[in-house]
Amino acid sequence: MNADTPTLEVQNLQTHFFTKAGVVKAVNDVSFTVKKGEVLGLVGESGSGKSVTGFSILGLIDLPGRIVGGSIKYNGRDMTNLPEREWRDLRGKKIAMIFQDPMMTLNPVLRVDTQMIEAITAHDSSVSKDEARQRCRDALGQVGIPSPDERLKSYPHQFSGGMRQRVAIAIALLNKPDLIIADEPTTALDVTIQAQILFEAQKLAQETGTALIWITHDLTVVAGLADRICVMYAGKIVEQGEINEVLDNPLHPYTQGLIGSVPSRNKRGSALYQIPGMTPSLIKLPSGCAFRERCSQAIEKCRETPEVIRPSEGRAVRCCRVSQDGVSL
Repeated sequence: MNADTPTLEVQNLQTHFFTKAGVVKAVNDVSFTVKKGEVLGLVGESGSGKSVTGFSILGLIDLPGRIVGGSIKYNGRDMTNLPEREWRDLRGKKIAMIFQDPMMTLNPVLRVDTQMIEAITAHDSSVSKDEARQRCRDALGQVGIPSPDERLKSYPHQFSGGMRQRVAIAIALLNKPDLIIADEPTTALDVTIQAQILFEAQKLAQETGTALIWITHDLTVVAGLADRICVMYAGKIVEQGEINEVLDNPLHPYTQGLIGSVPSRNKRGSALYQIPGMTPSLIKLPSGCAFRERCSQAIEKCRETPEVIRPSEGRAVRCCRVSQDGVSL
C-alpha cells in the first residue's frame, strides 16, 4: 500500500432501497476520502443519507436496499462486493462503527465484561483473558466510566442510556481500528461527557492514526472536532472542504442555512432561524437541484442538475449559483 493511499476512498456511491412505493435513492452519487489520522464530519438534516452512507461503508445494507453503483476502497482495496466471511474479520478490528442506539451494539443478556473481552479475543486469540480484561478497564476509563471493575460485571440494563452509549464507544476503541464510523454517538450524553468523548476521539486520531467519520446534525460538534466536513442533502454531498473554510465561507445556500440555524448565531430574544419547508421525498425528488424549493436564492437555472464546482483543492460545491472560482453568482 502506498503511503499516500487514503484509509477510505468513496467514489460515486449509490445505495438505493427498492420498495413497493418506489425506489428510495438514499445515497445518490457520494464521493469523499478520509486520510490516516483525519476526522471527517458528515452533517445534514435527518433523512439526508448520512447513516446509510455509514452502513454502506461497513457492508451493513440489507434487502430491500443494495449498493447499485460506485466503489468503496479501504486502504486501496475495493470493498463493494466483499464476501460476508471477510467482512467479519474486518468489522470491529480494522473498521468499527458506533451506532446511535447502543443496544444495537450490546447484548442485553450478557455481562459487559463478556462482551468486551469477546470483542478482543474474536480477532486475536493469542491475547490472554487477563490482558483483555485490562484493555477493557482502560477503554472504560477512556470514556469516563468510574469503577470499571464493578461496571464490567454489570449487565446493560443496569446502566443508564448515556452510560450504555459510553460502553458502546469503549468497545469501538478496544482494537484501535484504522477507521471508526461514529453515527451521532454523543446525542444521549450530557455536555461534560460529550466533551470528554470528543477529546478522546481527537486524541485517538492524532496518536494512533485512526481515521474517523463523525456523523451528526450538530455543527457545533464538528466545528471543534473535524478536520474536514461534508454537508449532505437528499442523498448527495452538496458541499465539502476544510472545516474552517466551509464554516467561515459557506458557498451552498443549504450550508448557509444550517450555520444560520445554530442557536448561538441568533440574537437573544429573537425567534430562532430555521430553513423553510421540509426535505423532499427521496422517492420523488424534484428535477434539478433538490434544495431549490426551499432556497431563497433559487433562480431558473436551478431547475437544471447542478454540476460539482471545485473552486480550490479539496473544496467542492454542488450549486448552480457558484462560479468556477468559488464566487456566488
